[in-house]
Amino acid sequence: MTLMKRCVAELIGTCILVYFGAGAAAITLMIAHGSNPPTPFNIGIGVLGGLGDWFAIGMAFAIAIAASIYALGRISGCHINPAVTIALWLSKKFPGNEVIPYILAQCIGATVGSFLFAGSVGMDAVLIGGLGATAPFPGISYGQAILAEAIGTFVLMLTIMGVAVDSRAPPGFAGLIIGLTVGGIITTSGNISGSSLNPARTFGPYLADLVLGGTNLWMYFPIYVIGPIVGAVIAVFLYSWISQE
Repeated sequence: MTLMKRCVAELIGTCILVYFGAGAAAITLMIAHGSNPPTPFNIGIGVLGGLGDWFAIGMAFAIAIAASIYALGRISGCHINPAVTIALWLSKKFPGNEVIPYILAQCIGATVGSFLFAGSVGMDAVLIGGLGATAPFPGISYGQAILAEAIGTFVLMLTIMGVAVDSRAPPGFAGLIIGLTVGGIITTSGNISGSSLNPARTFGPYLADLVLGGTNLWMYFPIYVIGPIVGAVIAVFLYSWISQE
């Protein structure tokens, strides 16, 4: 496959991820806001619905990721995550001259996904749902959010190495296992950092919110760059070390 085709596959996969995954977070906020009458106890993800809200959002991400991997994995590898691309490059499992094109495609895809979701749902998706943008939850510090993102992405990348990158992995299960891993991580850490695990997944909603008049959350963006990249890089080198025979 040419680099252009692989980048288009990355764009489409990340678009699907954000439209359905981040879109589920936005819909959850919109449903809570529509409660009659709204009160402080039924507005917001995880406030009234608890882990049920996050499980539903996590499953939306899981299905979107699994679908993207099975549909596009043979074309581009379906990284759909700059942290994954960077970690594979640093471990010499991905060519350096393709890193920037992949990351640009992923960020463009995430942004397109956010704009398409806003176009599908209307301005409530922006003004109420925030397009599913991630931010630390009340009581969570900047450092705690970075740590949560690093831990979550570490588990994700370790799973990717074991079921998708390692040639000894059993065939056919990568999409399902990776998707379910993301769903489980989101269920647990969603109410800590928003559980992005992916700089592009945060970039798209942030940019679309800014353009469409939503909340400006760019002060938090370093959380979703530093945490995922650190977690993914540690995981890829640790797996490479412990799996050597």
